[in-house]
Amino acid sequence: MPIAVDIDVMLARRKMSVGELAERVGITPANLAVLKNGRARAVRFTTLAALCEVLQCQPGDLLRWEAEDTEDPADTAGAAGAAGAAGAEGAAGAEGAEGAAGAEGAEEAAGAVGG
Repeated sequence: MPIAVDIDVMLARRKMSVGELAERVGITPANLAVLKNGRARAVRFTTLAALCEVLQCQPGDLLRWEAEDTEDPADTAGAAGAAGAAGAEGAAGAEGAEGAAGAEGAEEAAGAVGG
């Protein structure tokens, strides 16, 4: 994923444990681990704001964009089509979840981290 998460750096600077950060932010240690390890597909702004408040930092201190490795365009054409189709399914699923369960349900369906 082109978004890198640098929570470990801020935790080390603040001499804070993952458990303490999770408790102070109000999310489970498991959800924080998902975010910290780069497995989250989304994060709520309220969670990001709480992380920044507790760690006394800016969002850019926690998140950064990294360009993905470029491949041969012929190889990526098929993958891009498949990814686009999967993205469309995910978007439709999230919209359906939003209609059924509200915005929080859609974020959970999309793999959002936050509480």
